[in-house]
Amino acid sequence: MRQVPAFSDPDSRTSISPETDPARWGHSLANAIEIVLPILDAAEPKQVAEVGAYAGDLTSRLIEWSQKNGVGITAIDPMPAPLLEELDEKEERLNLIRKPSHEALAEMEIPDAMVIDGDHNYYTVAGECRIVGERVKAEDRPLPLMIFHDVGWPHARRDTHYDPDAIPAEHRQELVEGGALFPGEPSVIDAGLPYRWPALMEGGPKNGVLTAIEDFVESTDNVKFALISVFFGVGIVWDSRAPYAEKLEAMTAPFDRNPVLERMEANRIYHLSMHYVKLVEVEEQRARADRLQAFLEELSKSRAFATADRVVSRGDSERSWRRQIRSLIDGE
Repeated sequence: MRQVPAFSDPDSRTSISPETDPARWGHSLANAIEIVLPILDAAEPKQVAEVGAYAGDLTSRLIEWSQKNGVGITAIDPMPAPLLEELDEKEERLNLIRKPSHEALAEMEIPDAMVIDGDHNYYTVAGECRIVGERVKAEDRPLPLMIFHDVGWPHARRDTHYDPDAIPAEHRQELVEGGALFPGEPSVIDAGLPYRWPALMEGGPKNGVLTAIEDFVESTDNVKFALISVFFGVGIVWDSRAPYAEKLEAMTAPFDRNPVLERMEANRIYHLSMHYVKLVEVEEQRARADRLQAFLEELSKSRAFATADRVVSRGDSERSWRRQIRSLIDGE
């Protein structure tokens, strides 16, 4: 299978990686900030935790927002990028926890609101939900507001991993290293959005972020769930007994599973995937051109070729094979 650049690999630095693509795929939840902040405003939290902060794109926006209302911000990421480290050094309001989410959530005080955008697989997300649910139940307090990212395609019904070894083997789907995904294709294919470790197949039990959230909601009392189909999907889970519950339901109702938004997002990811298919094709064409150039360079140095060239050209430089090859190589 063709090895493709990995979207979920922050260290990928190929010529067509998300970091060098001007569009950057709209992959950060910061692209939905106009949804996230009003939801947080409605809940009026005193503390907000962000799981999976990585480079701090959303974290910096949360800090800006927190300065208006005194909210404390906690960022959880076992491998924070340098930009997040720098943000932590200069922002006193930020508390950076460099631990895996399950470990951090088991130890820290559970905040009033959470943004969950870490490792996009069933085991991780289900564990995050379970730990939070068990801890607030033991403390006899309501479930915090939980805002999830990547509840839409491709992570809704398919696991992907940053590090498969961090997941117990019995909880891993069959994985493919360096696979590409395309909407409507249940398996991993040759060209599309690239991921380092996607599940071989989409769908089925205990597979995907949305599946984990739905299982949690179904098994938990007094919980509401809204799904907004923008920028890979935003999911909102809240306690129906919370003082802001009715307000939040009214806010999300026009957007929750809105068919217009769903069609727009489906169109966006299709063209995004096709864009990446074309980039892969360009890379392959460039590689073929490089191989052809190397072959012609070696051919032009051959004594047998030089002899044949003299016979064919008969002193006419315009008919010389060597000259024509050199013109092709030099782009003349």
